[in-house]
Amino acid sequence: MPTAVAVCTLGLLALSIGSAGDWPQWRGPNLSGVSEETNLPVEWGHEKNVAWKLAMPAWSGSTPIIWGEHIFLNVAESGSLYLWAIGRANGEVLWKKHLSHGDAKRRKQNMSSPSPVTDGKTVWVMAGTGVIKAFDFGGRELWARDIQEDYGRFGLNHGYGSSPLLYDGDLFVQCIHGMLTDDPSYVLRIDGETGKTVWRVERPTDAVRESPDSYTTPALVEENGAARIVVTGGDYVTGHDPETGREIWRGGGLNPRKEGAYRIISSPVVYDGLIYVPTRRGPLQAFRTGGKGNITESHRVWAFDRGPDVPSPVTDGKYFYSFDDRGIVHCLDAKTGEIIWGPERIAPAAYSSSPVLADGKIYMSNEDGQTVVVKAGPEFEVLAVNELEGYVLSSPAISGGQIFLRTANWLYCVGQGGD
Repeated sequence: MPTAVAVCTLGLLALSIGSAGDWPQWRGPNLSGVSEETNLPVEWGHEKNVAWKLAMPAWSGSTPIIWGEHIFLNVAESGSLYLWAIGRANGEVLWKKHLSHGDAKRRKQNMSSPSPVTDGKTVWVMAGTGVIKAFDFGGRELWARDIQEDYGRFGLNHGYGSSPLLYDGDLFVQCIHGMLTDDPSYVLRIDGETGKTVWRVERPTDAVRESPDSYTTPALVEENGAARIVVTGGDYVTGHDPETGREIWRGGGLNPRKEGAYRIISSPVVYDGLIYVPTRRGPLQAFRTGGKGNITESHRVWAFDRGPDVPSPVTDGKYFYSFDDRGIVHCLDAKTGEIIWGPERIAPAAYSSSPVLADGKIYMSNEDGQTVVVKAGPEFEVLAVNELEGYVLSSPAISGGQIFLRTANWLYCVGQGGD
């Protein structure tokens, strides 16, 4: 497997370098769902191979993030939203800080869906209410703002669910919507130290009905020595200059029949010069980096006719794994899109979390509290189906030889740790 540096150099520059065991944002240290850790647990249960568990007040789509001895969670509790800091060693709650009133259920989501992000000194967290706050590791609030107050109400049918991207010390936040509003979609750059807007650019679309809505998280790619912020939704993928927000390129074909219910939940994945762009039911496309203007035809490398809908894909650069929301899995050649194996069905259930790839294994949790462990590589094999208590929307996080799994009932620390 390529080294972390080869995976996404800019992804590492986006964050201060922490220990090998840090999981500083949704999708991990390289924004890819890939961990370099080894000797990870394969089997566990309610009491088997669980180092500790911490009671949770509600479900959440937010993934735990980890830096050193701190775990941070976006939590819905008693109608409000909070940031929790937890001690990594024993699951003790260190502090809780109020983010926002106005928690509400929107389909599967509540308002705690966005995952926090940290650089090891500051932790930033956004609520689905539009409130964004920054804290130091001691829990001192550094700044706060409400982007719905600043720029209008969110217009997404299922509530806001995108996580902020941290790059060059600043936050990049997308609001790609249209089902419940006529206001334009936009992308923001927010100063990480002050919380002030650096720039805000509108992002046009001709998508109709629910198709403008996007629940994805921006990705980061390097193109000819320059960073680009990658945003998907509204039937397009776009690459933006982080200095100005200007749109550098745009790819289409995500919704070729212009259907009205093609909202995008599965986030883009960047790896080794390719940008993988999933959609609801297809096509899933791979674009070559380095384009300008309309890259729909000029930079499309391959397309696969079955999209994952909800879970975001994962790749090691050789094999590309796509899990859909019904537990149907395909393994493709990452460079050509050729099917290596699949369709294969893992444990029957609904799947809303995203897979993580580490130690030659893929970990995928379903809404019933099961985490299926699949062997990575050219042959399909289920290694284990592990059951825990509670409804699951959150993706696994890997840190220090352990796996952190969040259900509606508990935050579990699985495994004894150590590489």
